[in-house]
Amino acid sequence: MKKCLKYNVAGGHIYMRKILNINSKWKFIKEDVGFNKAPTANGELVDLPHTWNNLDGQDGGDDYHRGTCFYVKEFEKPELSNKDQVYLEFQGVNASAEVWINGKSVSYHEGGYSTFRANITEELEERNTLVVAVDNGKNDRVYPQVADFTFYGGIYRDVSLIIVSESHFTLDYYGGPGIKVTPTVKGTDAEVKIETYITGNYDEVKVTVEGVGVASGKEAIITIPDVRLWNGVKDPYLYTAKAELIVDGQVVDAVSTRFGCRSFSVDPDKGFILNGEVYPLRGVSRHQDRKDVGNALTKDMHKEDMELIAEMGANTIRLAHYQHDQYFYDLCDEYGMVVWA
Repeated sequence: MKKCLKYNVAGGHIYMRKILNINSKWKFIKEDVGFNKAPTANGELVDLPHTWNNLDGQDGGDDYHRGTCFYVKEFEKPELSNKDQVYLEFQGVNASAEVWINGKSVSYHEGGYSTFRANITEELEERNTLVVAVDNGKNDRVYPQVADFTFYGGIYRDVSLIIVSESHFTLDYYGGPGIKVTPTVKGTDAEVKIETYITGNYDEVKVTVEGVGVASGKEAIITIPDVRLWNGVKDPYLYTAKAELIVDGQVVDAVSTRFGCRSFSVDPDKGFILNGEVYPLRGVSRHQDRKDVGNALTKDMHKEDMELIAEMGANTIRLAHYQHDQYFYDLCDEYGMVVWA
C-alpha cells in the first residue's frame, strides 16, 4: 500500500491522519460471478484507475460491454492506535457499486462520478478480502440514462484507506472533506466563512487562514484585509484554510483546503464580469477521457490536459457533464480557469 501521511505540529503534539492508497494489484473479473465466488474466480491483475471499456467504448460501435463485473483486493490490516477509525474511500466508480469486506456488505452506492466512503473498522481482520461489484448496465434509476458519451464501467479513480481518530472531521457527509470555505469580497477586504463538520466529541475547533489569522469555533469568520484577489489566468492566487480538532488539549485531526477570493457576475450586455471587470470567456469543453485509456486517467494525464488547455490560451473550461476528479478542480484553481461545472 502506498502511504501518504498528513501531519503538522501544534503545541508540541503531532497529529496524523493517514491516507493509504490501495490502487495496486486488484483482480478484475469481467463477468458477474457473484461476490461469494469472486475471491476464488479467475481474473486478470490490474492497477487502478481501471475501466473495462477503454477500447470497446471508443470504437464507435455503441456495443461496448455493459453489465456487472467484479474487482477483488487482498490487504493486511493497517497499524492502528486505540479507537482509530478506518474508512474505505472510492473517488469514482461507474455507475453502481456494492462493496463487501470479508463477506459482509458495507456499502452500496449509485452514481458514477461522486466520492463515497464506508467505515470498515469493525469488519477488519488481520488479513482482509475486499470485493467490489461494479455495474454500468442499463437501468431506470441512475443518471444519466441517455447521453452522447460512453458510460465507462470500472473503478476509474483512486481508492484509499483513511485512518482517523475516534473524533474527526466527518467522512460520512456525502463524500465531502469535512470543511467548507465561503469567501465574500467586501471592498478591499474579504470575509471568509469557514464551516466544519465533525464526528465525535471535541473541546475546540481552531481554524486558520495561513498568513492571515486564527479563530475558534465549528463555524468561524476570518477577515482578510487588503485581500489579494484570485484574478483568473493573470493572477490565480490561492489562500489556504486549515481546521484543527482539539481534544484534551491535543490536536487529534486536521483538514485543509485552498480557496480564491473573487467576485463574479453575468451581465446580458457585457458578459462575464470578474472582480468588477469585463472578462471575456474563451475556452474548451472537457471530458474525463482519452484514447485507449477511457476515463481511467492518471494524475499525470489530468495535468497534461490542463497544460494543453492553458497553452492554447484558454481562460475557461466547461466540465462536461458530471463531477470530475477533485484533482482537476484543484488544477483549475491553480491555473486560473473559470469553470462551468
